[in-house]
Amino acid sequence: MFGTADKPRLVVHRSLNNISAQIIDDTCAKVLFSLSTKDKGLKQKFASAGNIKSSVLFGEIFASQAKEKGFSKVIFDRAGYLYHGRIKSFADALRKGGMEF
Repeated sequence: MFGTADKPRLVVHRSLNNISAQIIDDTCAKVLFSLSTKDKGLKQKFASAGNIKSSVLFGEIFASQAKEKGFSKVIFDRAGYLYHGRIKSFADALRKGGMEF
């Protein structure tokens, strides 16, 4: 997968207790936008960020903030994680929020 300026790559990373995502332009090797459940503004919204319910909420927040920055079409990179559970619910929430991939 290779993200461009027109269609950057959205990479998701999950750990046991948190989830994070970045929008990357691989042509110039820059992170254009990133967000995590560990960020100060978001940390208080999640009682436990390691479950499906919180990944849905995080996906909705990520989609709205990414659309504000002008990112609507991306390439979804699940970074080797299986497409189920928190990754699937995050992707579904992104689509619901208006992201296209």
